[in-house]
Amino acid sequence: MPESILQQQLKKEQPFESLELETFLNLLRTHNMIAAAPGRLMKRHGLSSAQYNILKILDSHHGEGLPCLEIVQQMVTRVPDITRLVDRLAEAELVERNRSESDRRVVMITITPKGRKLVETIRQPLLEIHKQNLGHMTEEELSQLNQLLVKARIRAEATPLCDGSE
Repeated sequence: MPESILQQQLKKEQPFESLELETFLNLLRTHNMIAAAPGRLMKRHGLSSAQYNILKILDSHHGEGLPCLEIVQQMVTRVPDITRLVDRLAEAELVERNRSESDRRVVMITITPKGRKLVETIRQPLLEIHKQNLGHMTEEELSQLNQLLVKARIRAEATPLCDGSE
């Protein structure tokens, strides 16, 4: 079997143990390459990508607060400690916590005007980065890639985070 592109890039003499392993490593390498520039953009604004994701979720709800559990369910990546992320955003005055009027046990998180302004500041440069990273692909290729990525993660999403070995 001929050497794969990833095998060449990694200067790996032996073939990968399986096509699934090579595919996983390709996904990981691609993520690292494509996520680097957005990560630098977020860092310049004092955010992690997860914190920006929280701000985007809250911004899309037009000032209506959301409980942490709802935010977690809408996030792109799974996060172990939403409370700590919200704490940092609150310290930076990008979000506020308020008790629900109907159920005092529920804490609602809302984006502040400062948080909205930051989302708006980041929006266009982030779109440009995505165009730079993926703009060489056709709409058909991007749609096909999206479909394949969804298909690839179906089982992983159904699998619990802990496999019992910890």
